[in-house]
Amino acid sequence: MSDEVLDPGSDRSRSAQGPSRRGFLAGSVAASGLAGRGAAEGAGQGPAPGGPPVNPRLFTFIGGNAGGWSVVEARAIAGEPLPAVERLDIVAGAVAAPPGGAGWALRGVTSNERYATRVEKDQLVQAQAKLGRPEATLAALIPIRKSPKWWALTQDERRALFGDRSRHTEIGLNYLPAVARRLHHCRDLGEAEPFDFLTLFDYAPADAPAFDDLLAALRATEEWKFVEREVDIRLVRVDP
Repeated sequence: MSDEVLDPGSDRSRSAQGPSRRGFLAGSVAASGLAGRGAAEGAGQGPAPGGPPVNPRLFTFIGGNAGGWSVVEARAIAGEPLPAVERLDIVAGAVAAPPGGAGWALRGVTSNERYATRVEKDQLVQAQAKLGRPEATLAALIPIRKSPKWWALTQDERRALFGDRSRHTEIGLNYLPAVARRLHHCRDLGEAEPFDFLTLFDYAPADAPAFDDLLAALRATEEWKFVEREVDIRLVRVDP
């Protein structure tokens, strides 16, 4: 459900070359009008002429009473739950102001696969499906925050836990292409975000048992012991 280690192009390695990736991402979000933990939407709003650059990798997830996904169930697997909402709206980009009825808004940016080996990366590219398939009428949004102990580990220690000892990518490959996913990194926007990662999955109703098996397998790994907050939000697509 996560894939999060600093790559050779990380903030620290770029610090001597100019603005960091995190600095650009956070700056573009702030300039677009979304700052802090509780902001929400402005879907479809583009930048003003001559305005700040838009980050095409930024997504905002707004829980409220509007949106293309109906919330079937939301439960805290670890740590605190999120406020109950009826719908989820997924906005590509930053949002300027919370809409009426919004209970929460979470944001993250897509990035490269940070733990996968070249062999695993090639396998993922070959096998994985994109989100939004017509038959994939069920979805899940799973926000996760990991403990300070996880972030205190070095890159090679996290890689060993993620890959060699927990086989995260190997487990995920067993469920492709039935389950599609998109991972969003929150810490790239700053450590004040309430979660570290947001993973959006979608799948057909016939593959719901397989999706549950995937989550059970990932939660049984050593890596998951470092998760201090996780919310499992199940969704069904709403007919337009």
